Amino acid sequence: MAARKKSGKRKAGRRYSKGAGKTVASAMRRKKHGTLRRGKKGHGGKVKSRKQAIAIGLSEARKKGAKVPPKKSSKSS
Repeated sequence: MAARKKSGKRKAGRRYSKGAGKTVASAMRRKKHGTLRRGKKGHGGKVKSRKQAIAIGLSEARKKGAKVPPKKSSKSS
């Protein structure tokens, strides 16, 4: 049996810290209860989408200093 060739990419452990996961879980819980709000000081209304809740949780985790990959920059052409 031939040995399988390894790809160039390597796994480098956890991308998100446990603390970041807890922050996202907290945001999801607040969305479920209807208390998660968007925009500056929550004046944008309630969060309705799951994706938005995750994004808010990751943003909060970044502010706390948890290990979270940087935001993907939007490429404008």
